[in-house]
Amino acid sequence: MKYRAKVEVALKPGHSDPEGETISRLLRELGYTVDAVNVSKVYNIILEAQNPTKDNYSITIEEQR
Repeated sequence: MKYRAKVEVALKPGHSDPEGETISRLLRELGYTVDAVNVSKVYNIILEAQNPTKDNYSITIEEQR
């Protein structure tokens, strides 16, 4: 079967997020009310497998048609 795996990678709580802090500061300078900004990365992977998950991440798998 063919699958699309969506892997989202984000920092664990307690780690600094300089990119998120910069975006938050810039949004405030533009006049927006911002509580916090957290940056994460998303990887979309198309693969053929019986069970494509092996890592401890948030993964969404959908059948491709």
